[in-house]
Amino acid sequence: MKSPLFFAKILLFGEYGIIKNSKGLSIPYNFFRGTLQWAEQENQTTEASHQNLCNYAAFLKTLAPDLVRLDWEHLHADLNRKLYFDSSIPQGYGVGSSGALVAAFYDRYARDKISPEGALTPQKLTRLKTIFAAMESYFHGQSSGLDPLNSYLSLPLLIRSKDKIETTGLPAQHEQGNGAVFLLDSGSSGETAPMVSLFMENMKEEAFSKMMREEFIQMTDRCVDNFLKGNLKSLFGNMKSLSALVLKHFKPMIPKEFHELWKKGIDSNTYYLKLCGSGGGGYILGFTEDFKAAQKALEAYRLEVVYYF
Repeated sequence: MKSPLFFAKILLFGEYGIIKNSKGLSIPYNFFRGTLQWAEQENQTTEASHQNLCNYAAFLKTLAPDLVRLDWEHLHADLNRKLYFDSSIPQGYGVGSSGALVAAFYDRYARDKISPEGALTPQKLTRLKTIFAAMESYFHGQSSGLDPLNSYLSLPLLIRSKDKIETTGLPAQHEQGNGAVFLLDSGSSGETAPMVSLFMENMKEEAFSKMMREEFIQMTDRCVDNFLKGNLKSLFGNMKSLSALVLKHFKPMIPKEFHELWKKGIDSNTYYLKLCGSGGGGYILGFTEDFKAAQKALEAYRLEVVYYF
């Protein structure tokens, strides 16, 4: 069975903010990928994935048929032949492992699907996001639909608000540039649902809600604008402020052993860290004007470059 590849995603900006209508910027990350396959030889990994897909298919049957119509005959035939999801995307790392699976399911089994290759009007993007949010809710309890949308389209997405999304271009990368966006492996996975629940509880506090409205969202919006315009001086100034704000108000989402490392980057201006997705573990996202200096400062950790400035 030859199936399309669906890539991981990275939310460069917008974690938690997009829940409250900040801007966001999400990009595909083809270092990790997943595809639907049949198991020629069963093993523990393929069997576990197959069982997960069977459970997922049962969940999809509970969705309203006017939201998404699936080819159940085709899906059941594939499941009977030991369908599984062959993926290198780490789970619980904030890079869209469930999003890629949802995109793969929609692509293969949806009837009257919206093609990623046609004209992507705002209405089509909103419709896809709504479908994907419902399909991905199986994994997180609540989903924005952005991860599957990014994986399905394999294009950078500019989130202007919860209901206004568009594809966008990115400034050209400079492979020989000194600056970079990178992933830092925390060494442990995190769970999205508890982190989002904690955030929603915090939003009930007026001081936290005010900070989100008056500081976090504004800083996030400025970072998105700076990045897309290639205004690096302003970007790193705003990134420093954003990193400090996250360290102060989102500590539970940052693994404890990284609190000091996070502060060290801000104090030294060598790198600025931010959450990659909901946090709690998985990857941490880093921004630096001098990647070699950041590598030296973070030599105990595995770093993966996402984008060169």
